[in-house]
Parts: sequence; C-alpha cells; structure tokens
Amino acid sequence: MRILHVYRTYFPETQGGLEEVIRQICFAASRAGNECDVFTLADQPTPHVVHREEATVHRFKRHFEIASCSISLTAGRAFARLANAADLIHYHFPWPFADVLHLALRSDAPAVVTYHSDIVRQRLLGALYGPLMHRFLSSVDRIVCTSPNYGATSRVLARYQQKIDVVPIGLDESTYPVPNADLLARTERQYGTGFFLFIGVLRQYKGLHILLDAMKGAPYRVLIVGSGPMEAELRAQAVRLQLDNVTFAGHVPDDVKVALLRLCRGVVLPSHLRSEAFGVTLLEGAMHARPLISTEVGSGTSYVNEDARTGFVVAPDSPRALRDAMDRLYANPALAEDMGIRARARYERLFTGKQMGERYLRIYRDLLGPAPSGQP
Repeated sequence: MRILHVYRTYFPETQGGLEEVIRQICFAASRAGNECDVFTLADQPTPHVVHREEATVHRFKRHFEIASCSISLTAGRAFARLANAADLIHYHFPWPFADVLHLALRSDAPAVVTYHSDIVRQRLLGALYGPLMHRFLSSVDRIVCTSPNYGATSRVLARYQQKIDVVPIGLDESTYPVPNADLLARTERQYGTGFFLFIGVLRQYKGLHILLDAMKGAPYRVLIVGSGPMEAELRAQAVRLQLDNVTFAGHVPDDVKVALLRLCRGVVLPSHLRSEAFGVTLLEGAMHARPLISTEVGSGTSYVNEDARTGFVVAPDSPRALRDAMDRLYANPALAEDMGIRARARYERLFTGKQMGERYLRIYRDLLGPAPSGQP
C-alpha cells in the first residue's frame, strides 16, 4: 500500500517529537513492504523532494502562519496529486490547513488521524475553528490518540469514541545511530557530562521560560537542544538572569543527540500546557535509561513517566518544583541510575517502535480490507 502522511513540518527542516513519530511510523510501514510519502511545508522548500530512508518528503512553500497554522497558497494541486496516488491518507492533528485540504479534496482513500493534541492556547481562534475541526474529524475513518490518559480527558475526543483507537507512541531503537567512541569523546569535551537535557522545538507551551527561572544559582547545567519561535526570547531571558549554567545547542545531528542522551544526568520536559500530549523526548530518555522529569498537565506525559519510579512528575508552572526534582537527581546518582533502569524497562514493555508499527498497520489493513494475493 502507499501511505501519505500530512503534517505542517518535517525533517530535515525541523527536529521535533511529532516529526519523530511520523518517521517511526514510516519506518514500520516501509519495512512491511509499503511505500510512504510525507506532505509538508517549508520556508525554503528546495529541493522540493527529499528522499529519506523512511519516506519520500514532498515540501512546498510556507507563505505565512496564523496562530502557528502554516499555510501555503500554492500547494493545493500538489496535495491533490499526492492524495489521489495514495491508498490511505494519514493526517497528524492539529493542522487546520490540512483539514481544509482534506475537505476540499474529497478523496476516496481511507483517512486516519493521529490526534496529537487539543488546541489549547488559541481559545478565540479555536472557537472559530471548531465547526471546521468537527467537520474534519467527523469525515475521517479512524482517530488515534496516543495515550489512554489523553483519550479519557479530551473534550473533543469525547464526541468520537466510536471510532477511536489508542496507539501509544513507540520508538525503534535500531533507527537511531550508535555514536562511536571518538564522537562521544568530542561531545563530552564540548558539552561535558552530568547535565540535564531538553530536546525539542522551542515553543511557548514547552515551559522553557519556567526551566530558566529554575536554573538560577543551580550547581549543575542544562543543555537545550533544538530551535524554534521562542529561541530569541529564551536567550534574552538567560542573559537577563545571568545564567552561565544554561547552554543553547540549537539543532544537532542525530548521532550527537544520542551522545548527549548518554552523557546527561536526566531528561527534563517542563511543558506546562496540554499541548504537550505525549513527550517523545521522554521516550528517548527512557530508551537510553535516563531518569525523567516532567509536569502534570493531564496528558500522556504522565503515562510515559511514572512519578517516583521512572523519574519525577511535578507541578506545572513551578520553577521551585522543577528545581527540587533536578536537585534530587543531581545529589543522588544512585537514585538517578535506578530510575533510569526502570524507565528503560517501561519503554521495552510499552513503547517500542515494533509495537506502535504493528498497531498502525492493523488499522491500515482494517480500513483497506484484505490485500490482493501476493501483496503486503
């Protein structure tokens, strides 16, 4: 089968958790003999087509954004061409522009939506968007949420229980590079060891402004990996607070990211809104046997990170709570190691890429019906 994934950002332009989820699903599908395409937008979409190991990425010009919704004035025909060539279309929500494309296309291909997050911050625009959103969600064949926590607490999803599946995000360890000894040594010389690590797109809901407040006077360091719309503001905050224990690393190659996961004391995800529906960086930390620090926002982050077992789940919007959790892991390496071991065990039990891939492939096949003899 040929599967078209649809989301507003993707590799190689951006490095975020949702992009990693799409990559992992594509890997699982392609290894089962299927073809994957990704439709996405980019500021500089040259080349327009990028052939990656997991999928062929089709990039089109991002002309402007409204409340984080990327819009292209010229991508409609290309989307129709890609969608008509697909056996199944897999949307990643929220992206209202994709809703419009889907409803305008009226393709006969089955449609799956992975519901990554409620729309949290844009309440006025969210109210205006509501009719379009519900028309879109009503029109698709299956809605997937990424944790039982989110499925049980989302008011939007409450309307669609009859067509919801729960598929926790999973990561295939074999799709991550293994850094050699030279790279590990170079990375350690550049960044040190024993730091706390954040990985992700620098957006407002990630709560990094709270983490910076927590770092005032801390005897350890935080390394922030990633870029995004909040970067300039966060760098200015760090200068204002005179934080010499915070490093902004920007975008790093995958092998360096893995090296950092091996060198850090723990992974910290200070997101303070339900927009953080799962936290792929928590899974990456668990996969590398690192303890986790996250906040209780009523989403899947607390499904990944079990408080007091795989790490600490603290109150959102609280620099003091974040600081206390980091202090405990910094002061007690044995506790950090023990929590990291339990995080790894939970990853192996619930969150492998194989488990996620098999569940999505079952959904795809259920919607498409039996494959002709001799086809995957």
